[in-house]
Amino acid sequence: MSFTLYNAPQSTCSQRVRFTLHAKGLEFQENRLDLFSGDQLKPEYLAINPNGVVPALVHDDVPVIDSAVIMEYLEDIHPNVVPMRPKDPKESARMRAMLRFIDEVPAPAIRIPSYNLAFLPHFQAMSAEAFQTLCDSKPLRREFLMKMGRSGFPQEDMDEALGRLGRAVTRLNDWLIENGGPWMMGHQLTYADIALMPVIVRMDDINLHEMWADKPMVSDWLAALKAHPAFEATYYHGSLLTEKYPHLQALRDERAQQPAARSA
Repeated sequence: MSFTLYNAPQSTCSQRVRFTLHAKGLEFQENRLDLFSGDQLKPEYLAINPNGVVPALVHDDVPVIDSAVIMEYLEDIHPNVVPMRPKDPKESARMRAMLRFIDEVPAPAIRIPSYNLAFLPHFQAMSAEAFQTLCDSKPLRREFLMKMGRSGFPQEDMDEALGRLGRAVTRLNDWLIENGGPWMMGHQLTYADIALMPVIVRMDDINLHEMWADKPMVSDWLAALKAHPAFEATYYHGSLLTEKYPHLQALRDERAQQPAARSA
């Protein structure tokens, strides 16, 4: 079987699929796209994924698009290789309900602080005409970029996004308590964990980890994911925003020093 993954290092949806492939031990060729250079909008990629977003997995010359679909597809064709979907139909339905919540609430919410804190300078450097052209070229995210504009999302949008992320952390904590951990459904690592993982890793990376300071099971869950053999291969250097954007790392370092300064 031949797998080619078209993705981007910092893309949270790409990170889901990279983790799944590595966790299942499936060999694949990785094609890294530069999203700010518009690789995802080139005709050759749009022929694979007409939505113009990453990731896309090509399996034996057949494209499979959307990260949640790709994860389930890999389970369909390799159900006995490190199973990540419960075999019991009722439990599988429960996992899919978790996935639906994740894709409805935290997955879109994390984009707003990510764009405001990390990506915005790319758009601020554009002329109004160039920015409009970019927005119009986006098959799936045109309205998202138009709402952001070249000045970023307003504070009310940031507050709403942070509220959604906070609710997701609470829901994660509830699932862990209900099922006893270490994973969201108990002893089996499932696609629900993998789907939420990039959101929580991103929150940790951009200094939102205080949202689970009083929730030790969430901290333990994240630590368990970071200890998983697939994590390091998934998060190679450049996958975290603080590794790509020095101003974010400087802000993180500054905030890390603030409690020490107050206690002194």
